[in-house]
Amino acid sequence: MAEVESLNVMPKLISFLSSILQRAAESNDLNPSFQAQTVSAFHGLTRPTISIESYLERIFKYANCSPSCYIVAYVYLDRFTQRHPALPLNSFNVHRLLITSVMLSAKFMDDMYYNNAYYAKVGGISTTEMNFLEVDFLFGLGFHLNVTPATFHTYCSYLQREMMVQPQLSIADESSLYTARSSKLLHLCFNEDEATHQQQQLAV
Repeated sequence: MAEVESLNVMPKLISFLSSILQRAAESNDLNPSFQAQTVSAFHGLTRPTISIESYLERIFKYANCSPSCYIVAYVYLDRFTQRHPALPLNSFNVHRLLITSVMLSAKFMDDMYYNNAYYAKVGGISTTEMNFLEVDFLFGLGFHLNVTPATFHTYCSYLQREMMVQPQLSIADESSLYTARSSKLLHLCFNEDEATHQQQQLAV
């Protein structure tokens, strides 16, 4: 936990990621074209009473994963929504998608991480559901978990631009996020197409 708390950027990043997800969910809730969307395993029967920001802060407090996991989780969410345009983020599915993406990013990025039962308690769901959501999310991503250094930098840069109206992530902050797990990231296969692809982000 000390590694995360030592980075002053993390509270700002958690807050801004929450605001991005909140805006996307609220916009999609009101979009008529999404009213008849397909219900997925991530879709709850009711809107969770906990806000997205409080939920992400809870994950941040208890998950104890490396700083880069939150950037990678954002990449996973973006990939998932792009692969499944009929399943946009909304107030009914964003919490389950969020806890699942952070758990998978921790498993992929970190040498040590908590098991599914622990993440289920953090996320307020059963272990059985957590297991099912993990499998569903993996298939939804096509098991595409690799995030190249170039892609990581692209998403950091995007977040930095979007935070212009708030205190920005500095280059030093981005470097700290990246180098925290650089040994892991440098082993990923470099994908030039992925690095140069200008994809739409989750923000609306």
